[in-house]
Amino acid sequence: MKKEKSIIFFYPKNSAARKMVEKEKVPTISFDQTVRGALNYLEEKISHFETINYFYVLDSEEKLAGAISIKEVFLKSKVPETKISEIMQKKMIAVYPDTHPEKVALLAIKHNLKAIPVIKKDKSLLGVVPSDIILNILQEESTKDILHSAGISQFKNGDDDIAKKIISASSFTHFKKRLPWLLVGLAGGIVAVFIVGFFEEAIKSYLILAFFIPLIVYIADAVGTQTQTLYIRSIAIESTLSLKEYIKREIKVGLALAIFLGLAIMIFSIFWWKIPVVGFILGMSIFITVVASMAVAILLPWVFGKIKCDPAIASGPFATVIRDILSLLIYFGVAQFMLNIF
Repeated sequence: MKKEKSIIFFYPKNSAARKMVEKEKVPTISFDQTVRGALNYLEEKISHFETINYFYVLDSEEKLAGAISIKEVFLKSKVPETKISEIMQKKMIAVYPDTHPEKVALLAIKHNLKAIPVIKKDKSLLGVVPSDIILNILQEESTKDILHSAGISQFKNGDDDIAKKIISASSFTHFKKRLPWLLVGLAGGIVAVFIVGFFEEAIKSYLILAFFIPLIVYIADAVGTQTQTLYIRSIAIESTLSLKEYIKREIKVGLALAIFLGLAIMIFSIFWWKIPVVGFILGMSIFITVVASMAVAILLPWVFGKIKCDPAIASGPFATVIRDILSLLIYFGVAQFMLNIF
C-alpha cells in the first residue's frame, strides 16, 4: 500500500495521477479474455474494485489496448465465448499522469465517459479517474472560475472542498482574499477619472458625449466577457486548438458585431439627437471598441497561458479595468479627432 501511494504522490498535486484510482482497484482483463472469463473475474474480484464502469483491456505487455463497459459485457453474456478483443473499444480517450484535472473532467463531458484512464507515455495503465472524482473536479473548477470572475484571490486548493473552505473562512480571510483585485479596480477607476479629465474640453463642447460613457464601457465589457469566456472554455476543452484558425473566425465575428453595433448606434443617435458628428463619434467608437475588446479578451488568456498561469485569472476585475480604460481612451480619442475635423 505504501509503495502505491508513493508512486501517486510522486506526481504534482494538481494532476490527474493524484485524482486517480490505482490500476489494482480497477477491472482489468487481458486482450484474449472471453466474455465468460470477464464476468467470472468481475464476480470474484468485485469487492476489491473502487470503480466498475468499464473493463480496461491490457495487451501482453500490460499496455492499454482498449476498454468495454460492464453493461456491454453483460449484454454479450448470451454468447459467452465471444472474445473481448472483438467487442472492445480500441480508440481510447486517455490522459497522462501530469494532465490538469480540469482537462480530465472536460474530456469526460465531451466524450460522454464515466471514467478516464491515466496512462504512461508507453501506454501502460496507471489508474482511472472515476465519475465521482470527475464531478468533484467540475465542482471545484467551477468554484475557482467563479472566484476569479468575482475578483477573489484563490483559496488554497487542498484535499478539502474549496466551496466549504469559503463558507468556513474567517472574516479576515475573506477580507484578504477580496481586497487585492478591488484595489486594482480602484486604481483603474482613478486612471479612468484622469482620462475623462484630460478630454474635458471635448466634453464641454458636446456635453452629450458624457451621457454615452456608460454605454461605451458596457459594450466593451459585454463583448470582452463573451469572447473571453468562449476562448478560455475552448482552450480548456481542446488542447490542440489552432489559435490561427480560432482568431480567423473571431475576426469575422468581431467585424460583423462591430459594424452592426456601430451602425445601429450611429443611425439611432443621428435621428434622435439630430447631431451628425455625435452619431459618427459613437459609431466609430463602438466599432473600434468592439474590435479592441475582442482582441484583449483573447490576448490576455493567451499571455497568462504562456506564463503558466490559469487563463481564468485574466477574467474578472483585471480584464474589466483594462477594457474600461481602453474603451474610454478610444471613445475620447475618436471624439477629439472627429471634433477637430468638424
